[in-house]
Amino acid sequence: MDKIKLEIIGMSYSQSQSGAYALILGETGGKRRLPIIIGGFEAQAIAIELEKMQPSRPLTHDLFKSFADNFNITIKEVVINKFIEGVFHAELVCLNENGEYRIDARTSDAVAIALRFHCPIFTNEKIMSDAGIIVDEAGEKEKEVKSKTKRKVTGPFEQYSLDELKDLLQKAIANEEYEKASQIRDELNNREKSE
Repeated sequence: MDKIKLEIIGMSYSQSQSGAYALILGETGGKRRLPIIIGGFEAQAIAIELEKMQPSRPLTHDLFKSFADNFNITIKEVVINKFIEGVFHAELVCLNENGEYRIDARTSDAVAIALRFHCPIFTNEKIMSDAGIIVDEAGEKEKEVKSKTKRKVTGPFEQYSLDELKDLLQKAIANEEYEKASQIRDELNNREKSE
């Protein structure tokens, strides 16, 4: 399966989930984005490393890095390898003198660790097709990527028509409200499946 390299585009505070953030990963050299909802502590760990800040005591991800360095373990790459019922799954591809090992991880933790090891983050075409949002250079919606997820979403957008949802999605992306955009995308995908 071909790997798609991702880069961190940014993070924004979740307007619908208290204490949560939307981590935005973008396809390197492409227009597709993956909005991933993460917790506040994980967002802080990512932000600290992005901003090159030095906390007074090591965070959990810093401890993991120190532990790995002391035992000659390197992280080759992080792979976001599954999208199940609206939840992203990832794995760390680790190397030591005995070979290569894959360790299951929460995506937020995997990204925080990837930053500390300066290793690439990858996903695959299926995940980009299922959960990605395409934006043009102006940051507006170009088209929605069809979702093949089986997750049933009911929520604050079910009362809107398809055209209204498409307009809301365009506005959410333009305003960099990626978590809201992912919820609207899920509502549109559910309607496509039920037709």
